[in-house]
Amino acid sequence: MSAKSTLSAGQPRSLPIAPAQVFAAALILIALLTVGARLLPGPRTVDDAFITFRYSRNIVEGHGFVYNPGTRTLGTTTPLFTLLMAGTGWATGGDDYPWFALIANAAADALSAVLLALLVRRLAGRAAPGVIVGALWAISPVSVTFAVGGMETSVAILWMVAAAYAYVAGRDRWMAFFAALGVLTRVDALLWAGPLFAHQLLTAWRAGAGRKWARVPWRSWAVFAATLAPWYLFSAAYFGTLLSRSLSAKRVAYVVDDLQALVRLLQQIATPFSEHQTLGVPGIAIGIVLYPALAAAGTLYAVKRQPRTLPFLLYPWLYVAVFSAMNPLIFRWYLAPLLPPYFVAIVLGVWALAGAAAEAARRPHLGLAATGTLGALFVALSLNAWALHPDHGHDRPAPEMAWHKIELNYRRMAGALRDQFGISEATVVAAGDIGALGYYSRAHILDTVGLVTPEMAAYYPVDASLLAEGANYAVPPAIIMDYQPDFIVLMESFVRNGLARDPAFGRLYAQVRFFATDYYGTGMILYQRRDLITKPCCGP
Repeated sequence: MSAKSTLSAGQPRSLPIAPAQVFAAALILIALLTVGARLLPGPRTVDDAFITFRYSRNIVEGHGFVYNPGTRTLGTTTPLFTLLMAGTGWATGGDDYPWFALIANAAADALSAVLLALLVRRLAGRAAPGVIVGALWAISPVSVTFAVGGMETSVAILWMVAAAYAYVAGRDRWMAFFAALGVLTRVDALLWAGPLFAHQLLTAWRAGAGRKWARVPWRSWAVFAATLAPWYLFSAAYFGTLLSRSLSAKRVAYVVDDLQALVRLLQQIATPFSEHQTLGVPGIAIGIVLYPALAAAGTLYAVKRQPRTLPFLLYPWLYVAVFSAMNPLIFRWYLAPLLPPYFVAIVLGVWALAGAAAEAARRPHLGLAATGTLGALFVALSLNAWALHPDHGHDRPAPEMAWHKIELNYRRMAGALRDQFGISEATVVAAGDIGALGYYSRAHILDTVGLVTPEMAAYYPVDASLLAEGANYAVPPAIIMDYQPDFIVLMESFVRNGLARDPAFGRLYAQVRFFATDYYGTGMILYQRRDLITKPCCGP
């Protein structure tokens, strides 16, 4: 009896796995990889995230949507994420907000990775490019850093990717809903939401017939407005403003060199897969030419197949243009939003060019092989930017850029204030970085930058002579002398040319703790007002 007849008579014949099933399995693996890559490092929370957490905790504890109880100032840039964290705290009865944020971000990034894979598969007609893009987002050092860093970045990016996918799929009302959630998560989502709506209007106007108003996609606009309205009505009534104080405060408090934002953003454009960690400066030089060229090829390829991809794929360049023109201080998490569409454009560019070369050579499989090889290279470059044993925090693999030494020291200083100086929630502590210190100390914070204390705006811009060499911030001495807080926590570079040289400050305050550092000067300093040192209310 032949092997074939034996198989058919005695054993079930194995059926080939359908491509759709393979792709579905790949999506599950991408989602698991995304979640695992964020759970593995654990929380490495950055300072600004703690500002949001303090707002969330105060909501749960009944103080209202405030940073300092009794003072209604909108100092967080992310109302939706604040409410999400507050809802998690209320539902669980816990207060481990760094973990709440990490889990929410891991879920958001997993959904983004899957949607990116689906979008690229839709455009390329093959699963492989989509799987590559999904895997790249799953292990991207920038993505992982701010997911474990507790920022709202992952959730904000999810709304962008979901809106773009819905728009490409012709689900315009869902696009509008996701766009509104994006704006509620970060107001700069208008940079991607605006082009989506503009493209939608232009497309509808050209395709429409009859009355002009019949050409306007007003239903989508109504969904967008209705989703935003509750928050902005509340914000106007409760805070007396529609925008976060932190936007204007950061603008005036930090000193930024001309073109600094442009240079920083172009560095990111040149190293989307952290090439500088492997190749150094040559990696930047190669990338600044190679990746924009690949992205341009990928954008042309995608737009020819689906014109609705244009706003999404042009977003990185609009982002660079707008932020370069505004020239704010570019915080690290500002680098993440431009990456998902940039990844898509780069991989589609590789796919298009490799496919064209393979077709010209009449060897069609070479296109897939070349795309897979370069995709594996991008993954390897990204993984090389991880550290197996970080030099601070948990001894667990994490991206090199997931640096949080300063937050660990602020937590340590908060512990000293509570345990050694016996501060209470009524104790006034002045600080330039208010996140971790304020969250862990629970003190009443006098924010010298002005994120949660609007009256600080009167003290800026700062006199350039107060800045330490290479620094972008110094505390105006007048703030301290006018408000005379109980304690002050500042980095040495913030006071070197100002308060530290002021005899009146020396008569009023004593240095009571110093943690040596190799960043922002020589250390982190705790000052106490001299007339409180012997008072029982302020601890031993």
